[in-house]
Amino acid sequence: MAFTIAIDGPAAAGKGTISKAVALHFGFAHLDTGLLYRAVGAKTLDGTDPIAAAQALVAEDLEAQDLRTPDVAQAASRVAVIGDVRAALVDFQRAFARRAGGAVLDGRDIGTVICPRAEAKLFVTASAEVRAERRYQELVGNGTQTSFETVLADVKERDTRDRDRAEAPMVAAKDATVIDTSALSIDDAISAAITAIEAARG
Repeated sequence: MAFTIAIDGPAAAGKGTISKAVALHFGFAHLDTGLLYRAVGAKTLDGTDPIAAAQALVAEDLEAQDLRTPDVAQAASRVAVIGDVRAALVDFQRAFARRAGGAVLDGRDIGTVICPRAEAKLFVTASAEVRAERRYQELVGNGTQTSFETVLADVKERDTRDRDRAEAPMVAAKDATVIDTSALSIDDAISAAITAIEAARG
C-alpha cells in the first residue's frame, strides 16, 4: 500500500537526517530529491545544458562522488529555478512517491508541488546561523577550506533563491507540521517527526 511522507525545508535544517531515520523506522523507501538537482547542477559545471542534463538523468547519476561540494550545491540551486528542469524531474519523483510499501521524499517543494496529497507532510527548519554552523562543521570535517562567514552568506543566498523563485518556491504546505530543529538534538527532532507521522497515519 502506498503511503507518501513529504519532508521539506531549507539547506542544513536536518531534513535529510530526519528523512533517512523516518524511512528506516517505517521501513519505507527514501529519495533525497535534492540529489536530482545536484546531479543536474554537476553536469552543468562542465558546460552541459541544464534542461538536456535533466532530461537525460539516470539513477546512476545520483551516485556520483562530488554531489556534496559547495560548487555543486550552488549549481543545483541555480538550475532548480528553471521550469523545464523541474518539469523533467517531476515524473521521476511522483512515481517514486507512490511506490508500493511507502516512500519518504525530502526536498523544497514535495508537500506543495510534487506530492500535494501526501499522507504526511513535514517542514523542517532552523535559523540561518544554526544551519550555517552545521554546514561549516561538515565542510571543514571533509577537508574543505572555508569560513563560517562564507558559509552563512551561501546559506542565506540559497534561502533567498529557493524562497523567491517563481517556479515552486520553498514554503511550508498549509497542512504541514513545522519542526524547528534550531534547539533540538538529532534524536529529539527524529522523535518529533515520527510522532507527527504516526498521528497522520491514524
